[in-house]
Amino acid sequence: MKPIYDRVALIGLGLIASSMAHAMRRHGLAGEIVGHARSTETRDVAREIGLCDRVCDSAAEAARDADLVVLCVPVGAMGAVAEEIAPVLKPGATVSDVGSVKRDVIQAVGPHIPEGVHFVPTHPLAGTEHSGPRAGFAELFENRYCLIVPDGADRDAVDRVETLWRAMGAKTDEMDADHHDLVVAVTSHAPHLIAYTMVGVADDLRRVTDSEVIKYSAAGFRDFTRIAASDPTMWRDVFLHNRKATLEILGRFTEELFALQRAIRTGDGDLLFDYFTRTRAIRRGIIEAGQDTDAPDFGRVKKS
Repeated sequence: MKPIYDRVALIGLGLIASSMAHAMRRHGLAGEIVGHARSTETRDVAREIGLCDRVCDSAAEAARDADLVVLCVPVGAMGAVAEEIAPVLKPGATVSDVGSVKRDVIQAVGPHIPEGVHFVPTHPLAGTEHSGPRAGFAELFENRYCLIVPDGADRDAVDRVETLWRAMGAKTDEMDADHHDLVVAVTSHAPHLIAYTMVGVADDLRRVTDSEVIKYSAAGFRDFTRIAASDPTMWRDVFLHNRKATLEILGRFTEELFALQRAIRTGDGDLLFDYFTRTRAIRRGIIEAGQDTDAPDFGRVKKS
């Protein structure tokens, strides 16, 4: 396949960026892949494994002359990175991001994008509990959705970014920023916070059960621990920058939880059965949509 971009700069070299590098290289989507990470250790690892064609010591150096710059840093850092690279962005270039919050990112990054440079926010709905440049693998985005938030960007630039994600195996949808933040609060952010909470409760119980909570954990709890093993910096920033939508969903969750508590307390089996039947149907819908692939297995297969 002919490269979609002659030069792509990846700022931040964690799971998503490293998977993008592998996918772009596998499918010939970039003429050159340049990378930068804030940590010297991360840059050294990226050089050691040959993740990029070049690994630069500064974000500005990586972004210079790039046709596409992808911000793969925690959402709280994106504004500062955009400010740093702004002076070196070439006319006609596109800046994108992979953050799981969109409205705050647009407000933080947008003011730093120079005239003649396009900003196309995106959010790939893919990940594992692993992080760092060694964690990436080319198959991460296959059959996963990448949400595109055009926010008034140039149509040709949006289409080109969308073409890149599809070529890396993703399915794409376009979405308004505020709607995006509400949707992912339901499907990702609130579930992560619930998982963190359940693992925290188990840690408290472990102190009085001599580790039996950990020793006898069932599949449901193991899923919670996998989710709760996600990158702490990334998720701290997600909750701080999508607080309105997350709090709205958590409020609704609390109402539902109280209703189930009442049903259990009063022995209302009909309500419980009806509720669980409805939620079971949602699971079936996820399977029918092809979104039940266990992405971490791809990583484990690759590393074995």
